[in-house]
Amino acid sequence: MSGSVEGKVAVVTGGGSGIGRAACEIFAREGASVVVADIDVAGGEETADLVTKAGGKAIFVNCDVSQAEQVEAMVKAAVVNFGGLHCAFNNAGVEGEYARLADATEENFLLNYRVNMLGVWLCMKYQIRQMLEQGKGGAIVNTASDAGLIGVKNLGQYSAAKHAVIGLTKSAALDYATKQIRVNAVCPGPIRTPMLMRVFEESPKIGEAMIAAQPVKRLGEPSEIADAAVYLCSDHASYITGHALPVDGGYMAT
Repeated sequence: MSGSVEGKVAVVTGGGSGIGRAACEIFAREGASVVVADIDVAGGEETADLVTKAGGKAIFVNCDVSQAEQVEAMVKAAVVNFGGLHCAFNNAGVEGEYARLADATEENFLLNYRVNMLGVWLCMKYQIRQMLEQGKGGAIVNTASDAGLIGVKNLGQYSAAKHAVIGLTKSAALDYATKQIRVNAVCPGPIRTPMLMRVFEESPKIGEAMIAAQPVKRLGEPSEIADAAVYLCSDHASYITGHALPVDGGYMAT
């Protein structure tokens, strides 16, 4: 994919670690200028620093994706610093608590709603407005999950929010297909991220069962999701829109 997004400007939310950090590095390696967005200031600044030390172009923007004014400022930062916005990877997310539905809390429901669903909608809202203003199309990728394609025990609210991300993705793809704005989603399986490692530390048995359930018998790496997202943002994927792509070691084939 050498130079697959050469000369483009990309925004990556949740860019301070894990899949988001890997995506920032790959976008930059492939020729894009990158806006690293996260609520984790230290992590986001570190990602931007890693990109620039590797010869790429990046800035960090402190952004809570559940706050409209911060999302709008994130998009404006891309325009002010790099001249526009061509690609967006809306990757910021939370897993919330593990609990059966009747035992889950309202606070957890609202957390999943604000970050995983509302956050994606707000990001697309302001990203698409900018792309329409530029008049040259663009590409957006949202991070959903295998949990957005199937139900998951003890993660009902997370699963519901990720189903919603896929619904938003497909609807936005249809809304803007004639404007050359493509909208897709990636659906990761279990990936070796700080979020998942916290779960494994708290409950090793969950980790063992998760790996055992994978056809490839291993966790995915952040770069494997990031590669898929950058591909979907590139011109190599010019005829792909409205698709929710599982990147999960074959789990959805079982």
